[in-house]
Amino acid sequence: MPDGNIQVVILSIIIGTLAAIVYSLRILVLMERRMARIDENLFAITKRIALEEIKIEREEKKIEKRIGRRR
Repeated sequence: MPDGNIQVVILSIIIGTLAAIVYSLRILVLMERRMARIDENLFAITKRIALEEIKIEREEKKIEKRIGRRR
C-alpha cells in the first residue's frame, strides 16, 4: 500500500505541473494578444500624427509664401 500512495503523490505532482504549464501558456497567449492590440493602436496614433505634421508643414509653407510676397 505505501507504494500506491507514492504513485498517487507523483501523479498529483505531474498533473499539477501540467496544469500550471497550460495556465501559463494561456496567460502568455492573452498577453500576446494584448500587446498586438497595443501595437495596432500605436501604429494608428503614429499615422494620425504624421498626417497632422504634413498638414502643418503645408500650412507653414503657405504662410511663408504669403509673407515672402509682401516683403
